[in-house]
Amino acid sequence: MIFIYTGVLYPPCRCSAEHSGQRNTGHNLKIFHRQPVHPELKTGRIMKTLKTAVTLCALALGYATSAFATTYPLTIENCGQKMTFTHAPERAVALGQNTAEIMLLLGLEDRLAATAFWPTKVMPELEKQNAQVKLLTVEIPTLESILAVNPDFVAAQLPLLLGPDSKVAKREDFSSLGINSYLSPGVCATRKNTGDIYGSRDALWNMDLLYKEIADMAAIFSVQDRGEKLIADYKNREAALRKKFAGRAGNPSFVFWFSSASPSSDAYVGGKNSASGFIASVLGGHNAITSATEWPTVSWESIIAANPDVIVVSSLDRNRWALDKAEEKIKFLKSDPAVSQLEAVRKGHVFVMDGQAMNPTVRTLPGAEQVAEQMEKSGIK
Repeated sequence: MIFIYTGVLYPPCRCSAEHSGQRNTGHNLKIFHRQPVHPELKTGRIMKTLKTAVTLCALALGYATSAFATTYPLTIENCGQKMTFTHAPERAVALGQNTAEIMLLLGLEDRLAATAFWPTKVMPELEKQNAQVKLLTVEIPTLESILAVNPDFVAAQLPLLLGPDSKVAKREDFSSLGINSYLSPGVCATRKNTGDIYGSRDALWNMDLLYKEIADMAAIFSVQDRGEKLIADYKNREAALRKKFAGRAGNPSFVFWFSSASPSSDAYVGGKNSASGFIASVLGGHNAITSATEWPTVSWESIIAANPDVIVVSSLDRNRWALDKAEEKIKFLKSDPAVSQLEAVRKGHVFVMDGQAMNPTVRTLPGAEQVAEQMEKSGIK
């Protein structure tokens, strides 16, 4: 029981919640006066004080009617487009693993009608929630399959999945049906000047773009308290990593190898200002790849010339190419006559990381933690 003194020199009131097994909404909050209300409580000043007490009582009990609730209609600007929500979506579709995992981390599995495009398996801690949600495909879905689940909101991780160059859908395809859509702010920050859909970055990606996405989703679904808690956790983890690797004199150079179509093909690597570059920065180093393109394809001759201190290979669950597998990448690095002579390979500074972490996602920081642990075990400076 919580007692709130009204400050009017009368006996205190007490506030309590009637629990019925349902989520607290504040409607079942009761204020009990220990004695009959004094006539003075009818005056404006005293009533105002009492209302303040009621508010404090509700906050003390942690009701959802606190400052964290969204007031609808809510208007959000996303990638140059404004959209208005009259209520929280009830049948959302998440296109892309990151978009789906953000919603699951926010506890929105009951608001998800379907997901699609999963390069890797869901985070272990989200397996139970994800099992409740329909999977359209682990690859690229069709517009017809998305519309078949009757969505009232569509959010996407990549321009491959939503946007003017997408083969799946343009935002107009949904707006014409009265369906709001959302594209990851991290993608919107790229310039489309590279001849592919991923573009380039003028500045190093950072977690603020991810926090913007989390905050937007939390506001759209009216779960701001969960969003703030998730953001605070990531900020603390990033600060801890930076502190651990700060001031290291070595400033190691990194190459982040995502995949290749074959051993004779060029390597898809993380560009200078991509999420991979961010990870290198957090770990006290820099990206050996100097291209601002988000996902440049680089010859092995160029990688040999860069001679990185560390090679990070992705681990992917998809089966598009043989070299999607981390063990196949490592086998190539150790067996190729020229590549095997790289200093990183000879010293055993080849580390495995979740491939989704190389995209600007909720996996990026955990990926940095994954590499950090391997670096510390190897004794690299």
